[in-house]
Amino acid sequence: MKKLLLLNLLLASALSAEVLTLQESIDKVLKNYPDVKTFKFKVKQSESSYKSAFADYLPQIDLNAQYNVTQTYVFPVNGSFHTVDDTGWSAGVNLKQKVWDFSKTSSKVDATKVDKAISKLSLKELKALLVYKVKSLYELMVIQSKAISVRKTDLQSKEAYYAQSKALVEQGLKTEADASRFLSAVYAAKDNLAVARSSYEKAKETISLYMNMKIPDDVTLESNFLEREFHPKKEIEKEVLNANYTLQIDAKNIEKNILLHKSAKAAHYGSIDIVASYTHLDTLNAYDSKLAGVTLNIPLYSGGRVSAEAQKAQISAQISKEQKRSEEIALKEELNNLLLDIQRYNKTVAAKKAELDAALNTKKVLDARYKEGLSTYIEVLDATSLVLNARLGLLEAYYSRALSIDRIDYLKGKI
Repeated sequence: MKKLLLLNLLLASALSAEVLTLQESIDKVLKNYPDVKTFKFKVKQSESSYKSAFADYLPQIDLNAQYNVTQTYVFPVNGSFHTVDDTGWSAGVNLKQKVWDFSKTSSKVDATKVDKAISKLSLKELKALLVYKVKSLYELMVIQSKAISVRKTDLQSKEAYYAQSKALVEQGLKTEADASRFLSAVYAAKDNLAVARSSYEKAKETISLYMNMKIPDDVTLESNFLEREFHPKKEIEKEVLNANYTLQIDAKNIEKNILLHKSAKAAHYGSIDIVASYTHLDTLNAYDSKLAGVTLNIPLYSGGRVSAEAQKAQISAQISKEQKRSEEIALKEELNNLLLDIQRYNKTVAAKKAELDAALNTKKVLDARYKEGLSTYIEVLDATSLVLNARLGLLEAYYSRALSIDRIDYLKGKI
C-alpha cells in the first residue's frame, strides 16, 4: 500500500509539473521579442519607400491659388505709362508627367524593391539568430538541471561517507582524519551544487526575459535532443553558402548599389517631361491661361554633385562585393571549425562514456574495500571524484556538440 501511494504521489506530481518544450520556447520568443517587431516595421517602412519611388512614374498634379490685396498694374496710354493699384487673384492647376529619364527613375524603383527584399532577409536572419540563442539557453538549462542532479547525488554520497566514517571512528576502526576529510568533501559538494543551481537560474531568467513570461520553478524540460548526432552531407559547404541569410543580404546589397549607380549616372542626361497647366486670372481683366507642351531638362553644371553621387554609388557597389567575399571566407572558416569540433566531441562522448563505466566499477570495488578497512578515504574520494568528473564531462561534451550543431543550423538559416 505504501508503494502504491508513493507511486500515485509521484504520478500526480509529474502531471502537475508544467512541461516547456524547446519548440514552445522558440515560438514564444519569436512572438514576443521586441527586435522581431522592429524588423517587421522596417519591412513595412521599405514598402513605403518603394511606393514613394514609384510615385515618380505617375502624373504630378498641383493646385495653386493666389490673392493679392493690392498690386500695381502698368499699361501704356498715348505713348506713356500709367499705373493702377487694384486687387487681383488667380487659381489654376499644373500637371507634369515624366516621359523618359534614361532609366533614372526605373533604376531607383528597382533599388527600393531590392531594399524591401533586404528587409525581409534581415528579419529572417534575426529570427534564425534568436532561434540559435534560445536553443543555447534551453540546452544550458537542461545541462545545468542534469548537473544539479549529479551534484545532489555526489553530495548525498559524500554525506553518507561522512556518516559512515563517524560511525567507524566511534568503533575505533577509522581515525578522525577520515571523518574530517569527508566533512570537507561535503562542504565542497554543497558549494558546487550551489554554483550549478545559480547557473541554471541565470539561464532560466534570461530565457524568461526573451519569452516575456515567467518559467515556473518545477518546469519539466525535454532533453532527448542533446544526444543527437550530426552526419554532415558532402556538399554541406555549398548548402550553407546558398542558404546563409547574411550572404543573401550581401548579394542583394551589391544588386541595390549597382542599380543606384545606374540611376546616379542617368542623372547626367536629364529628362523629358510633358507639362500642362490651366490658370484663371482676375486682375484688371479676367482671362484664362492655358499651356501644354514637352520640356527637356539637361543638367549642365551642378557643382560636381551629380558626378560625385554616381562615383559614391559605384564605390558602394565595389565595397559590397568585397564584403561578400570576406563574409564567404569567414563563413567557410567557421563551418570547417565547427565540423572539426563535432568530430572531436563525438570522440569525447565515447571516451567519457567508457570513463564513466570504468569509474563506477572502480568506485563499487573501493566502497566495498573501505568498509572492510582495505582502502583509505583518499582512495574512496578519488574514485568518487572520477565518477563525478566523468558524468559532468559527458554532459559538457553533449552540450558542446549540441551548440556546434545548432550553430551550423543557424549558418544554414534554419528557423
